[in-house]
Amino acid sequence: MSEIEWWDYDDAAEMANAVAGDIQFIIEAAIDARGAAVIALSGGKTPVPIYEKLAKAKLDWKRVTIVPTDERIVPLGDALSNVTMIAKAFIPKGARVMPIVPQATADYKSAGRSADALMQDLHWPLDLCLLGVGGDGHTASIFPGPDFDEALAGPKERRALGVMPDPLPSEAPVARVTLSREGIVTARALMIAVTGQGKRDVIERAIDQGPSSPYPIGRVLADAELPVDIHWAP
Repeated sequence: MSEIEWWDYDDAAEMANAVAGDIQFIIEAAIDARGAAVIALSGGKTPVPIYEKLAKAKLDWKRVTIVPTDERIVPLGDALSNVTMIAKAFIPKGARVMPIVPQATADYKSAGRSADALMQDLHWPLDLCLLGVGGDGHTASIFPGPDFDEALAGPKERRALGVMPDPLPSEAPVARVTLSREGIVTARALMIAVTGQGKRDVIERAIDQGPSSPYPIGRVLADAELPVDIHWAP
């Protein structure tokens, strides 16, 4: 496991300011180095204040490509769509926000193959991957289920795949497309942003368990090669 550093904040607003600043720096460095940046951002409610703050940054947004770390297989514009939430923040700034599930389909494996093909066309590795963590220890859409092992230990060239969580999460009972473990841990910068003591406890337990952790986040962090920054607020 690589070096992990915790960053603690008094509240979610303070965390949003700090994380947005870090992401801005990463984007600027990538643009300076090669003229473009490619980042993966998580969905959910926790990162919304981060994205609102980041969207105010004075960046050359037309040089920035954003993909979701994972996506529910729902139509674009659906309330469950991660990329729809991300697009609302960054498309008005001129960024390229790339849907990885262009249309809903009953064949989640096919959706995963399509997403992986889209990822292959991007500059790799990602300049940044920003993860969230669920109270059950999942990250991106790497959940326990029939596709768990493939998401963690599939071919190194596979960057995304379709997954069927088992059981399906009650708040979003649909199949997903997610970055693979390989797609996540090869990012030049890997960050986690979470709130709440419960999630902190899960992450700390998962880190202690290492490669044998039953938590998806534990398995991902056990394979990370570069330092990981975990940002946490109560």
